[in-house]
Amino acid sequence: MSSAPDHLEDKVLQLADRYRPLAVELLKEAVRLPADYVDSSPDEGGDPDCGLSNHEGPRLEYLQHKILELGAVAGPEDVGFDDFGNLRWTVSNPDDGVPAAEKTVVFLDGHTDTVKALRPRWHEAIGGGIDPYLGLTDAERIDREFLRRELGYLPPDEDWQHLVWGRGSADQLGGVVCQIVATKILRELVADGALDGIVVASYATVAEEDNDGGGPMFFMRESLERKDPSRIPDVVILTEGTGCAVEGALGIYRGQRGRMQIEVEVTGKSCHGSMPWEGRNPLEYGAAIIAEAAERHAAGTGFGSDPFLGPGSRTASFAVLDTPSDCAVPERFTFRLDRRLTAGEDPAAALEDVESQPAVARAREAGLQVEVRVPVYDQPTWKGWRPDNPQIYPGWSTPEDHPAIAAAEETYRRIVTPQVTSDGAGGAQRSAPRVSRWIFSTDGVGVPVPVEVLSPELHGAKRWITTGTFAHPAMFGIGPGIEQNTHKIGECVDSRDLAPVIAFLARFPSLFRVRSSE
Repeated sequence: MSSAPDHLEDKVLQLADRYRPLAVELLKEAVRLPADYVDSSPDEGGDPDCGLSNHEGPRLEYLQHKILELGAVAGPEDVGFDDFGNLRWTVSNPDDGVPAAEKTVVFLDGHTDTVKALRPRWHEAIGGGIDPYLGLTDAERIDREFLRRELGYLPPDEDWQHLVWGRGSADQLGGVVCQIVATKILRELVADGALDGIVVASYATVAEEDNDGGGPMFFMRESLERKDPSRIPDVVILTEGTGCAVEGALGIYRGQRGRMQIEVEVTGKSCHGSMPWEGRNPLEYGAAIIAEAAERHAAGTGFGSDPFLGPGSRTASFAVLDTPSDCAVPERFTFRLDRRLTAGEDPAAALEDVESQPAVARAREAGLQVEVRVPVYDQPTWKGWRPDNPQIYPGWSTPEDHPAIAAAEETYRRIVTPQVTSDGAGGAQRSAPRVSRWIFSTDGVGVPVPVEVLSPELHGAKRWITTGTFAHPAMFGIGPGIEQNTHKIGECVDSRDLAPVIAFLARFPSLFRVRSSE
């Protein structure tokens, strides 16, 4: 096996810089594609939801075509869709002399769905110069002051030429494009040892916005079921944006809280509002449950804490009232609690914490039915796969002293640091690696698997991490995009952040293999 010679950095950096215009081209087209479908009826081949969760098909088919065209894989057999609808492509060096079972397996992950574009609102708020699909259309019609108020970070005006605008540019199509260009570079540097003893499996996942981590839940289960060490990851790199509007771009994020939905259905007895004693009011009893849950949260009752990720949390987030009129006692009140799970928290215990509330007992004693449950996500993916997974997405963290994090910091110092001539303010690049965590959720919540399904002989040598009732490979993230710019009117990404991420993804695997063998 090659020991990954020092000159590999120079070649990786040169290629990443050379292919930055290609990455920008790919990103702009991936953002633009839904425009071909959203304004046409289904009878005309259109889809008003194109690009959203479970409607990613045209974008994924475009990306598959470009992966082949650009030589990011050796041949058509190395790229395709799994039954769930995730796009998977794989690169390795079959002639490196390393047995398949002894190779270091690196998964790259990025999701391809976006939230709704809100196109009319973009035009209204920005002044008509930027479209959520077409990007910059007229620089003279941009309300720059609105954008500076709306977004977490924008570079100085003279640097706006580097921005790529549009829905999904920061969350997180930029990261997926970086994966494609990085695998292209890895293949071009096979002779330099970039893939010796390594398998890089890259995923462009689906339905993350609606069902956090649904794609990884599928491919992790599939990988474990195959019982093939060459398909079980040693490390997972998430390319979700790791920029912070205050702390700087391109952080190395080694954890996040997870989440779960807790649904409470309170069924009473409807009657005329003038005679409430004839009924049993689920809205009033349900409101008491919500109020009590809020009080318990404020007191910290029933919540775990993690020194890195912080405490778990809970808030009422959704409600539906079934009532014959506004002058009646309702029949049914259903609401959801968004429960953020910190590392090590047991979803079953979080559910029981609501089930055991005194307000729930009082409702039942009064003759109402109360069901506390975890809802199931059952919307079919664009390939027709019905996930039917409980909406539980566990938190995770990778210890800072894990070889994967050490290798990530080393890669950053070798790849990113030399390119930063001076540390900027706000969301600009920093010369020193910044190790932190995400505020929001990512595909990473789909990677942990219940410990009871694991076979020690498959994952033990790969230094997986066990936290509570779940285990996962080492995970971290690095990606273009500022967290505070996502899901907003005027979403954008600085294209100057693409090349460092591409180079990082191309250089990390060989450095990690050396680090993990020490």
